[in-house]
Amino acid sequence: MLEGVNGLDVHVLEAGAPERPALLLLHGFPELAYSWRKVMAPLADLGFHVIAPDQRGYGRTTGWSDDYDGDLFAFRMPNLVRDAMGVLAALGHDHAAHVLGHDFGASVAGWAGLLRPDVFRTITVMSAPFVPPPALPLGAPEAETPDIDLALGRLPRPRKHYQRYYSTRPANADMMAAPMGLKDFLKAYFYMKGGDWPENRPRELAGWSAEALAEMPTYYIMDRADTMPAAVAPALASAQNPWQSDEDLSVYAAEYGRTGFQGGLNWYRCRFVPAYLRELGLYGGARMTAPLAFIAGAQDWGIRQTPGALAAMAARASADYRGASLIEGAGHWVQQEQPEAVIAAFKARMLG
Repeated sequence: MLEGVNGLDVHVLEAGAPERPALLLLHGFPELAYSWRKVMAPLADLGFHVIAPDQRGYGRTTGWSDDYDGDLFAFRMPNLVRDAMGVLAALGHDHAAHVLGHDFGASVAGWAGLLRPDVFRTITVMSAPFVPPPALPLGAPEAETPDIDLALGRLPRPRKHYQRYYSTRPANADMMAAPMGLKDFLKAYFYMKGGDWPENRPRELAGWSAEALAEMPTYYIMDRADTMPAAVAPALASAQNPWQSDEDLSVYAAEYGRTGFQGGLNWYRCRFVPAYLRELGLYGGARMTAPLAFIAGAQDWGIRQTPGALAAMAARASADYRGASLIEGAGHWVQQEQPEAVIAAFKARMLG
């Protein structure tokens, strides 16, 4: 446990000798430092001190609040980057040779590379493309974006975006009180977003419109009245995750059973706070100088959920873009589903 890290006591998993170059692993939702268990030793064998923290709001890291009515300020993206810097410093590193971020951790990794390339030297984002804010003419107001939630609600089959749902007050209680039980809820959720669910056949969407987004599975574009447990319940009867043992699943169920989901959900809520979006807009048009690569499962709808994001990342996210590796047969949990392929892709893209 690392005490006093940006107001947190941070639980970390480590592999490799502390005097080696640091390699930082940043998990997503609903994950934990434990989500990196299959790649930590192989990465350490490449000569790194591998560091995987439970991020703010997750697992055994403490010092954050799960009060829905509390202040979200600490969950802003720049503060999550500061958490990552604090973890490195607490372990005696003034920089990370490499950062790998998965899912929402990809956003933290991307912003880390954009804001502090001197500290975070190379960035590999996984399962969620990283695209900095677009450039605006100096002094121009930010463009109005269509109210996609309103448009989804007006479809003949009314829908809602999962991120909007995750930002609502009932979301945490809905998942904690899942009718099938917490462990089976997580099993179905992992299955539906994994490469083994046969309905995961992602394709490029026509654009950011309600009609196009509604082509995605209901764990992304939910039926309007559904909770997330209701959205994934139809898959439970056939749910089999060959890459995840019952013991693995029990770890997630035990940790989330103890902490709840609200800490992670607070990250989503920040995406709907205009002041926090304006803060990130300050970096509109900025381009990462750190090398950037992308790794994802080819069966992962997460890489397509924002139309055009893959192309935009390649075009303007980094001055040193190292390309994308899409791993066949893997879904959203790529480092857990196919760890050997992830290691190979990382070596090819970042270690040459």
